[in-house]
Amino acid sequence: MMHTRKPWHEKMDNPDLPKIVQIPPRMRKRFGGGTTMLVPSPRDVDAVIRGVRKGHLISVGEIRRYLAGKYSADVTCPLTTGIFIRIAAEAANEAAQEGASRITPYWRVIKDDGSLNPKFPGGVEAQAERLRDEGHAIDTSRKIPRVVLER
Repeated sequence: MMHTRKPWHEKMDNPDLPKIVQIPPRMRKRFGGGTTMLVPSPRDVDAVIRGVRKGHLISVGEIRRYLAGKYSADVTCPLTTGIFIRIAAEAANEAAQEGASRITPYWRVIKDDGSLNPKFPGGVEAQAERLRDEGHAIDTSRKIPRVVLER
């Protein structure tokens, strides 16, 4: 029997999430001293990204802070948030390949330091191209390109 990979859009639904968990005392300092952590759902992360308008950007940290506030948690899990951003990106790319014209604008998500995400569909080159098309300048002088953020 041949095993086929689950399509990305199916990974968007997880009935066990979101949930709030207690941060173990030994890990609280790492997460800023808080006691509760949100483990978001992929749909929560996707919804935040969908709200980013053309010409605007959102960082992974901003997504985490927004979701923590929405669910009244001290922090949002960085690991699952990163994974779910990737799932949202791949599901959007999958939908585009199937002919969808309105997809989640995952290319507008940047890392906290402004760098692009090599794990997005097409890598940093494709993300940089989409961001340039929306008016953003990209600094390619580093190993991983980053958006030139206005100060």
